[in-house]
Amino acid sequence: MPVERTILATSGGVRRGERTFFEFSELTDFAVELAGVTGRAPRLCTVSTAVGDNPFVLHALSEAAKIAGYDHTHLQLFEMPNVADQAEHLLAQDVVWVMGGSVANLLAVWRVHGLDDAMRAAWEAGVVLTGVSAGSICWHSGGTTDSFGADLQPITNGLGLLPYGNGVHYDGEARRRPLMQRLVADGALPESYCTDDGAGILYRGTEFAEAVSELDGAGAYHLVRDSDVAVETALPIRRL
Repeated sequence: MPVERTILATSGGVRRGERTFFEFSELTDFAVELAGVTGRAPRLCTVSTAVGDNPFVLHALSEAAKIAGYDHTHLQLFEMPNVADQAEHLLAQDVVWVMGGSVANLLAVWRVHGLDDAMRAAWEAGVVLTGVSAGSICWHSGGTTDSFGADLQPITNGLGLLPYGNGVHYDGEARRRPLMQRLVADGALPESYCTDDGAGILYRGTEFAEAVSELDGAGAYHLVRDSDVAVETALPIRRL
């Protein structure tokens, strides 16, 4: 039976906790469910390259994983990798969850350390890949980012595991939607999938499978180019 390659790309999955700074929310729970683990705690590895492996974030995510009951590790690249073999470490996981932040920096640092190839190997082996914001855009060909400053700019050198553009925070940041539409209309980005805050897109292999949400009213959208115009279609979405 062939391995199923799975990505859940989201604008959510983590929130402020009641007694901890962070707690994982329904989108991350769904990603763990997709891994199909039974009889033991799910192995979840968090990756916070996009915030420079900020120690506070590492601690907060570790707390969130503990209260969720996950067997948690964190893959760090600053100041040096914390594991000897990154690919081996990722292949031992059920889920890899990537934190938001600077997607431009994330991609550059991953490539320096060969983590781009390790992520592809994990995906091809059936490890579920997921994350929020930068941790969503990274799997695609590109999207919109504030990595370079307050004015949003395109990013077009994503890992390309998925042959689409990706728009995050589609309803949460006013400039995201018009820029995504312009980039698709101009051909700078290909066909794209976009998520409101609290929504996610599930891909099986490289194909769209479904849109899901952890917040009432959160939407997901499909953008295609037609005669130099971006045509946006709201996708049916399942509330988790």
